[in-house]
Amino acid sequence: MNATGESSGSERGAALSAAAANLRQVAQQRWRTFAPRERRALTIALLVLAGFAIWSLFVQPAWRTLSTAPAQLDQLESELQRMQRLAAEAQELRSAAPVSASQAAEALQSATARLGSSAKLTLQGERATLTLTGTPPEALRGWLNEARSAARARPVEAQLTQATSGYSGSLILALEAAP
Repeated sequence: MNATGESSGSERGAALSAAAANLRQVAQQRWRTFAPRERRALTIALLVLAGFAIWSLFVQPAWRTLSTAPAQLDQLESELQRMQRLAAEAQELRSAAPVSASQAAEALQSATARLGSSAKLTLQGERATLTLTGTPPEALRGWLNEARSAARARPVEAQLTQATSGYSGSLILALEAAP
């Protein structure tokens, strides 16, 4: 023992080594007392247990990874393609020339007219408010695409509820003013 009362690492190692040697000697003596039939049965049980442990720890996780990898790769590839399309679209919108306030208002009114009586547009300076009552999702998606591309408007606030007849609520857009 050292001055602090703790045993050194080499002493602990020696004690563990002696305990392991003693345990091995006891196990060998016990093994010799078994009949050959019991030894064979115990050997088979240990092999089955070792096989199960190897399967559970190494083979099954690798097998599962190999079986799910193609589907995950397909999903990630489609997500990557979608993100690349969105990035290209964002770059295209950034590089597009700004439109004047009157052109933006005209484009929004034209798009809103295609929605029919389910939508009403209110323009207030650099903001536009679209009020919806039962607008179908496809029509709203088309309107948003047109508002983004033709009027360079972007949604800043949305209060929408979805019902069986479509979307109802309001959508506020910010209009970019041309210099």
